[in-house]
Amino acid sequence: MATLYNPLTGLSVDDPAFLQRRPLAIKIGNSPDYVRPQSGLSLADVVYEYYIEWGDTRFVGIFYSNVSIAERVGPVRSGRYFDEHLVRMYHAYLMFKGADPRELDYFHSLDIAPFFITVGFGNCPPYFMGPYKREGYNNVFFNAAKWEACTTKKGWDNSPQTLSGGFFSEETPQSPTVVARIYNYFSAVNYSFWAYEPERQNYVRYQETKDLVNRKVEVYDILYDDFTREPVTADNVVVLFVPYIFTNQNQAQDEVYNPQLIDYGDAYVFRDGLAIPARWNRAAIDQPFILTHPDGSPIYLRPGRTFYELMGVTSRKFTEGTEWRFEFVTP
Repeated sequence: MATLYNPLTGLSVDDPAFLQRRPLAIKIGNSPDYVRPQSGLSLADVVYEYYIEWGDTRFVGIFYSNVSIAERVGPVRSGRYFDEHLVRMYHAYLMFKGADPRELDYFHSLDIAPFFITVGFGNCPPYFMGPYKREGYNNVFFNAAKWEACTTKKGWDNSPQTLSGGFFSEETPQSPTVVARIYNYFSAVNYSFWAYEPERQNYVRYQETKDLVNRKVEVYDILYDDFTREPVTADNVVVLFVPYIFTNQNQAQDEVYNPQLIDYGDAYVFRDGLAIPARWNRAAIDQPFILTHPDGSPIYLRPGRTFYELMGVTSRKFTEGTEWRFEFVTP
């Protein structure tokens, strides 16, 4: 019998049952600080982090192989224009907690509108209040393990999908550039870095614990997953340079960004403690983008979880020895 592989991680599959379902794209808050540690980030196959507004970022976890054990994911937060790209690329359902009326109206106008699942009443879809003593706005979670039964009950489309996840290889690539830390500075209230762990051959996420509004020294600690009690890690960290635009000037006034993950752009791939200059190319609207070297040859990711950091195209890069720093800038 031929070995089956998860197209999103490149890992071999022991139980192929999840391949018969759609992935889930779940919005996960990253601010205010007290929503950390979040739940479920360490169970996602792929994670995207992008700037939303007023210095804050948000995560979208793509859950595929671990849906059956992801019993608490969140806190689930609101949808953004950008999320459409992930629903299309991964043929996913989007789990989110409402949206700005302009964005919600846009979601409703799409041909994929049935795959946008917001918080409602009852236990299907399986949202629930979390165990934390805080206001309800930041205390809504999603039980992915109950989703399949919910789709059966509702008659929703949860059919197997054909996904192209990219190229994977255990073989360490050729690169002269060793990078041990990747800093991502989005704002004075949201900054982080990834530290390479040679023994585990992965990256550990460190998140800011104090803002820089009234101080100059950056302070970090390991970001944990409060559901699994494990550090948030990635086998690959990819920094993507993406245009952050506004649909119209009125939306610029309150920072309703619309990141354009279409066509192509520049990137850096970090794996095995190395940095690889890259290009991202989204050749098909209904498939994930591919990563290539500047000459067009494919870049192979390390099998496992990939974490994408979406920087604006005018963002700045600084290097000092084996430490690289990206600072978020938009035009």
